[in-house]
Amino acid sequence: MRTTPFEEVLDEFYGKVGTPRRDEHERRVSEAVNTAKIGESIKQERLRQNLTQDELGERIGVKKAQISRLERGYSISLTTMSRVYRALGVNTATLDLGGAGKVALW
Repeated sequence: MRTTPFEEVLDEFYGKVGTPRRDEHERRVSEAVNTAKIGESIKQERLRQNLTQDELGERIGVKKAQISRLERGYSISLTTMSRVYRALGVNTATLDLGGAGKVALW
């Protein structure tokens, strides 16, 4: 039995690093990881404040199911993030754009 390094599997399926298909795959993976991190931060802050998903949902006018989706990294828009974090008492946030600087989100 032969094991194949994951990088070789990626190269075979998506192409080598630097090809359009591989770059798109890498971008999508990075985006999914980032939204999962945002969702986890929402969950951790909600738990720190001893709030249920229902209670947080009531604060922003959505159902528990939507909060669950947010915490799992789904359906996160800038508008939604702003509403959720403000409901959790986070009054300011910035986006670090690297060499382009930082942008205030709210």
